Amino acid sequence: MNTFPVQASTLSALELGNFLKEKYHLNEDYQCKLFRTGLNHTYFLEYENKKFVARVYCHNWRTKNEIKEELQLLKLLKDQGLGVSYGIADKNGAYIQEIEAPEGLRYITLFSFAKGKKIRSMSNKTCVAIGSVMAKMHQITINKRIDRVQYNSEILINTSYENLKLYFTEDLPVMKLLKKIGNELTKTLAQIPETSFPNGIVHLDIWYDNLNINDENEITLFDFDNCGNGVLILDVAYFCIQLFFIENNKEVYELKLDHFLKGYNKKRELYSDEINLIPSYAASIFIFYLGVQAKRFDWSNIFLTENYLNMFVGRINTWLEYYKTKELNCIKQPQ
Repeated sequence: MNTFPVQASTLSALELGNFLKEKYHLNEDYQCKLFRTGLNHTYFLEYENKKFVARVYCHNWRTKNEIKEELQLLKLLKDQGLGVSYGIADKNGAYIQEIEAPEGLRYITLFSFAKGKKIRSMSNKTCVAIGSVMAKMHQITINKRIDRVQYNSEILINTSYENLKLYFTEDLPVMKLLKKIGNELTKTLAQIPETSFPNGIVHLDIWYDNLNINDENEITLFDFDNCGNGVLILDVAYFCIQLFFIENNKEVYELKLDHFLKGYNKKRELYSDEINLIPSYAASIFIFYLGVQAKRFDWSNIFLTENYLNMFVGRINTWLEYYKTKELNCIKQPQ
């Protein structure tokens, strides 16, 4: 009997562990365990006090060149003293492994483990530290480019909406609202040329879930899977909107936001026009991630429903409504 074709598979942790131990000359006592599935699948390899992270890319998610560009970026950041989870070379000096899964070719990379732990409820001091680390990263990546996506309103908003149209009719009230929001954001962002803002390489997914903090408040960034090119304020905006929804008490949010932005400004001064567009850029990134969920429907179909869409678009609308009457609480820099 022939094996039935599959759309997506989850690799055996045991067999993956054996594969990686042979490729990287790791001690036979290393144990490989599946940590979580998602856009990519993440496994931990652990023995005594040593730990690595294996990322198994889903079929047709990233090209080999895109992965190579991410790994080169991580090397650059590491060499410049930034705390990042970086790629590990195998015994032959290769950073990317290839395997034939039932659905087709999949890539595997091994990363160093980020020391510390995730902290969802961040202190003011931690917010300052995160702002400082982000700005330090931007000091390294400003005016640089990698051979990956250029984040602009077309990619963030319009392409994402087209992806969602494959699963939701435009007649839905929530789709009409999303289109209205998208049109307004596109118009707002078009008023100031992106070339007038500092550009470079951005992470696009910096929030508590993609950084670890140790007892000395040292921060290690990881999961650069969505890194690309764009205005640097994108990373700032995304952290701001995530903080907004983490902190239900908006007075607490405002205080932590102030500390985050002050930490950032110590390393790289933000222009007032950049700051003023944080609400628009943040909302655009949220639309982008909705589009990603639609694009990878095989991963997200558990929760990508009309009810989920209403919740997610409602969040975007709540964020934008909040900043219709309020300014970002930070020191605005002269242009």
